[in-house]
Amino acid sequence: MSSENNIIIAVKVQPNARSNEITGFNNDLWRIKIAASPEKGKANKELIEFLSKTLLVKKDNLSIIKGLTQHNKLISIRGISQVVVTDLLKNRIKQ
Repeated sequence: MSSENNIIIAVKVQPNARSNEITGFNNDLWRIKIAASPEKGKANKELIEFLSKTLLVKKDNLSIIKGLTQHNKLISIRGISQVVVTDLLKNRIKQ
C-alpha cells in the first residue's frame, strides 16, 4: 500500500451471470459474477461500476491494471484502505 492509499486486489470475473455478486474469496482472489457480457468491454465497465458502489468510492478511483481481456484481473483502488476493502467485500459475499 502506498502513501496515497492505493491498493491492488485480484479478482476472477464470471461474465453473463444473472446478477452482480461477490461469490467468494480464497488464495487472495475475489470471485465476482457480473451480469454484463464480455463483449466490447461491457463486463469490465460493469465490474468497475459494481466495485465503485460496493466500496463507496468514485469510479475514477478504480482501474483495471492487468487482465482487460481475461477472467483474472488486477484492480487498483485509490482512496480506501485494505482493511476497509476487505470488510466491505466480505460483507457482500453470497453464500
